[in-house]
Amino acid sequence: MTGFGWQDYLIFVVYLIVSVLVGVVFVREQKTVKDYFLAGKSMNYFMVAISVIAALFSGISYLGAPAETYAHDLSFSLVMLAFLIATPVTTLLFLPFFCNLRLYSAYEYFEKRFDVSVRCLSSGLFIIRVLIWLALATYAPALALQAVTGMPLWVTIILTGSLTTLYTTLGGMKAVIWTDVIQFFVLVGGMVVIFIAAITGVPGGFSSAMEIAREGGRLRLFDFSLDPTIRVTFWGVFLGGAFMNLVQMATDQVSVQRYLTTPNLREAKRSLWLKLVLTFPVVAIFYFSGVLMYAYYHQAGATPPNLLKTDQILPYFVVHELPAGMPGLLIAAIYAATMSTISSGINALTTATLVDFRNRFSKTQPDAHQSIRLARFVTVGYGAIVIVLAFVVERMGTLLEASNKAVGLVGGPLLGIFLLGFLSKRANGPGTVIGWLVGVCVLGFVCYTTAVSFLWYALIGCLVTMAAGWCASLFFAVPPDEKTRGLVARKGNWPQEVTDD
Repeated sequence: MTGFGWQDYLIFVVYLIVSVLVGVVFVREQKTVKDYFLAGKSMNYFMVAISVIAALFSGISYLGAPAETYAHDLSFSLVMLAFLIATPVTTLLFLPFFCNLRLYSAYEYFEKRFDVSVRCLSSGLFIIRVLIWLALATYAPALALQAVTGMPLWVTIILTGSLTTLYTTLGGMKAVIWTDVIQFFVLVGGMVVIFIAAITGVPGGFSSAMEIAREGGRLRLFDFSLDPTIRVTFWGVFLGGAFMNLVQMATDQVSVQRYLTTPNLREAKRSLWLKLVLTFPVVAIFYFSGVLMYAYYHQAGATPPNLLKTDQILPYFVVHELPAGMPGLLIAAIYAATMSTISSGINALTTATLVDFRNRFSKTQPDAHQSIRLARFVTVGYGAIVIVLAFVVERMGTLLEASNKAVGLVGGPLLGIFLLGFLSKRANGPGTVIGWLVGVCVLGFVCYTTAVSFLWYALIGCLVTMAAGWCASLFFAVPPDEKTRGLVARKGNWPQEVTDD
């Protein structure tokens, strides 16, 4: 095939309509704030595990992961090993606090542990980081559609943002999770199709494809250099990646809000362990597909495509190498997965804004109907902001690298604040804020004046914030007992599990 035919447009439109209708089905179930933000705490661990993967493996990963290995090598794929660190830490340290304290926002913890200023600072940091992430997620399908249809970026950016904002205002968290589950299987199935098509397109099959990839340096996996300025090394991916994954898994309202939709701590933990098991094959397929596409376009007699951005390699392959109908389905899958990701993010942004700011400081509290109406109004506002920001992310480099930069620069210091609260009884509010300021300044210096790889940003930001915050806390009063009882990870001091009403 050499283009995007009418069959593809038909499948694309039908698929988008079905995706939106899934959200509409659950509109009438939004009767309380808990229904809208936490799906009534009725979701089982299987659906939550799938939903977290689908939300974090968005269109950015779908386009960025194959592009990374197509342009470079397999070394970044070792990020899956970082989950072996991040998952146990999240499960054993973070989840007991989030689930047993009956929170809506992860950042409510900070007012209980420190003070309201730390809560607002942390929630504000989350909002900034996720806005950048959502702008990238909006840009991803626009890039794909430009490559396959020639449609201008500005048209698809506005289309993506507008449809997603409409969908998010109608459906609550239950609709978001159900949509995530559907998109997960479509996305993984689509990548398997690409995987098989690339292998069968190389004479000699898998062995020949591997030989071509080896000669092109695409099978390189390990670089044990300790030089932090090298873009991707084993230590950067494994250690730095562990901190990046902790930012997304343990401190991100997008993930935490999903854990809180389960009935209790046990179900939340099961969802994370299942996510760990499923992540390995998903990550492997995503990254290895790029290697196979490299082999396909670099076999004897083949002409590598002349692309504006490497991130366009997957949609280019889909449209030019797959039979009629498949491009429409796969591009729609990228688009719909991105809609699901954006809806999840905007829902989390709305939760953080209303819970940590509006409800916290307002003298009057709205009833359930007014709260849901206000949430939908805030959602529309965030949708508009994401659309505007999507027009500037093109300057941030490849999708995968830009996404990880945003995680490290903003999320690293935020992770440091969480760990200070969980691990140190001596840490207090003023010291923590000072620690954050030092962490941000040091990380900004590293980012803009050195050649240190983006993989180290989250680790540096976290550790500097923790060290500076602990030292600064020594100059202020010891926290009172009510600020540490059940709020610091000590034997016999964990928050007690409560049953839901």
